[in-house]
Amino acid sequence: MTWLVQIPFAYCYDLSMTTVEIVLSYSGQLSEQAALALARARDVYGIRGLKLDRTAGTVRIEYDASRLDLATVSKLVRQAGVEIVELTAIGAPASAQKPSQAA
Repeated sequence: MTWLVQIPFAYCYDLSMTTVEIVLSYSGQLSEQAALALARARDVYGIRGLKLDRTAGTVRIEYDASRLDLATVSKLVRQAGVEIVELTAIGAPASAQKPSQAA
């Protein structure tokens, strides 16, 4: 006999987690290699979601701020080969600051 238990989505994540959502605008065309590298960034512990919008030239990233900081997330995107031109934080805690260019 198989039992199906539906668990509300809210129970899937630690409630003490600080979720931050950012939108990064990038310049130029995104190569296939860069898009694949961004897809692999989803495997990084603390990255909850990543959505690429090629027509708008943006990457929307949701991450756990208790595990990662803005500079680390920005560095992951840059390492994927994406040139960030603008960052917009949505629902970010007050401690979130713009990443330094050295990161």
